[in-house]
Amino acid sequence: TVTAHSGWKIKLIRPLDFLVVADHAENLGVADFIRRSDPILLANKTGKKWHDLTKAGKGYEAFLEWVRSDKEDLIKEPRMVQAVWSKVVENADKYYQPGVFTTFHGYEWTSMPGGSNLHRVVMFRDAGDKTSQTLPYTMYDSVDPEDLWKSMAAYEKKTGGQVLSIPHNGNLSNGIMFGAETYTGKPFTKSYAQTRIRFEPIYEVTQMKGDAETHQFLSPDDEFADFETLDMGNLSGKVPKTKQMLSAEYGRSALKDGLKFEDKLGINPYKFGFIGSTDAHNAIPSTREENNFSKASFVEPSADRAEHFLVKGVKPELSIMVKDLGASGLAAVWARENTREAIWDAMARKEVYATSGTRLKVRVFGGWDFKADEVH
Repeated sequence: TVTAHSGWKIKLIRPLDFLVVADHAENLGVADFIRRSDPILLANKTGKKWHDLTKAGKGYEAFLEWVRSDKEDLIKEPRMVQAVWSKVVENADKYYQPGVFTTFHGYEWTSMPGGSNLHRVVMFRDAGDKTSQTLPYTMYDSVDPEDLWKSMAAYEKKTGGQVLSIPHNGNLSNGIMFGAETYTGKPFTKSYAQTRIRFEPIYEVTQMKGDAETHQFLSPDDEFADFETLDMGNLSGKVPKTKQMLSAEYGRSALKDGLKFEDKLGINPYKFGFIGSTDAHNAIPSTREENNFSKASFVEPSADRAEHFLVKGVKPELSIMVKDLGASGLAAVWARENTREAIWDAMARKEVYATSGTRLKVRVFGGWDFKADEVH
C-alpha cells in the first residue's frame, strides 16, 4: 500500500511483476531533500529557493524552473546525487524477490535540447556491487545520446556489468528522436548504427504523454492511428509541431527508415522492439482510466484536475494539460523466469511487446528455418 500525496491509501488491483525506479538523473533526490529540509540543500542558493517555494505551496514554480533549465545544472551539488543514488541501489536490492518481484537499478537521462525530448531510461542488469561503482549520467554532462552510450560502455568495461537505455516520447522530440543524422549533424556510420542498436534494442512506444507508435498523418489508412495523440509541440512547449517533423518521431516510421539504413550501412540502427510503460512520477503506476492517479503528485485526482497544467508551455498554447494524458502503458516481456537476468536478457533479445495498459498475452514469430522445438 502506498500513501498518495493527497493522503489516500492506494494499492494496485494487480501487482507488477517487475519494476525499474528511474528517477531523473538531474539533481537526483532534490524532492526528498526538500521534503526533509536537508542542510546540504539549504546551504545551496538555488536549493534553498526551491525548498522555500515548495514549502510555501509554490512547488510548481520550482518544478518549471528545473524543467526549463535545459543544459544548466542550477544546483551543482554532487553530495546530494551520491547520497540518493546509494539509496536507490540499496532499495533495489532490498526489495528484489527473484521469482516473485524483480527490481532493477536505473535512472532517467533527461536530455532535452531546446525543450525537445530525447529522454532515455537507463536500466542495469546488475546488482549493487556493480551499480554502486557508477553515478547516473546527466544531461548536464551531455545532451548527446552518443555521449550517454560512451558512459554506458565505460560502465561495462569497468565493472563487467551490462546496461541498456530505452528512449521514449519521440512524439515530443520535434523530429530529432529518429532523424537521418546524428545529434551533431553528421551522417550515420556503420559504427554509429552498431552502437545505437547495441545499447537501445527497445523503444517505449506508449505511455502517459502520448502514443508514439504512429500518427494519422503518417498512417492515414489506420483507423487507430489517432490513439492518444499528443502532438502540439516539443516537451517544453517552446516550438510548435510541423508535419515535416513527424516521420522522425514515431516508431513505425523509424522501423521503415531503419531498413534503408541497413541497405546503406549493413546495420539497422532502428531494429528495435516495442514496450509500453507508465511514466508515473508519483509511485502509483495505475494503468486504467477509471482509477488513473495521473503522472505526478500535483495532479492527483480532484474535481478539476483535467484543466491543470502538467507542463506549462513557454508558449501557452503548447502547454500539456492533464486532459491530454493517457492512463499509461505496460511493458510485456517473454522471460524464462522472473529474475533480473532473465527479464533484462529478454529485453536485449527484443522478446517484448507494448500494451496501452491492458494485460494481453501476445506472442508472434517471424522468420525462417525455425528449430523443431520453436514451432508450436
